[in-house]
Amino acid sequence: MPDPALWAALADPHRRAVLALLRTGPRTVGEIARACELSQPSASKHLKVLREAGLVRVRQEAQRRMHTLDPAPLAALDDWLAPYRKLWGESLDALGRRLDARPDARPDTTEPTTPKD
Repeated sequence: MPDPALWAALADPHRRAVLALLRTGPRTVGEIARACELSQPSASKHLKVLREAGLVRVRQEAQRRMHTLDPAPLAALDDWLAPYRKLWGESLDALGRRLDARPDARPDTTEPTTPKD
């Protein structure tokens, strides 16, 4: 099972936004704060949680600290979710077959209506 710190880190929408931004490449705290509309102290706190969960790495580049995404914990989470994903797929397929087998199941042939001005 993935580390509870990973779940806690992913639970916050701001941290998920930071991760989405870091997918596009390394960023400084200031760049992350501006892009995610956070104060710099708030961005730093979110980055600390992400670092502690293993999702973000930091490297020094001259005078700047660059933050990068580390996808390894997400891969572990994906591996853990794989059996559930299979179960969901099978359940949804079974539901689709059941709905298709209903006698009243037929394609919707009604024309969409457009609003009149």
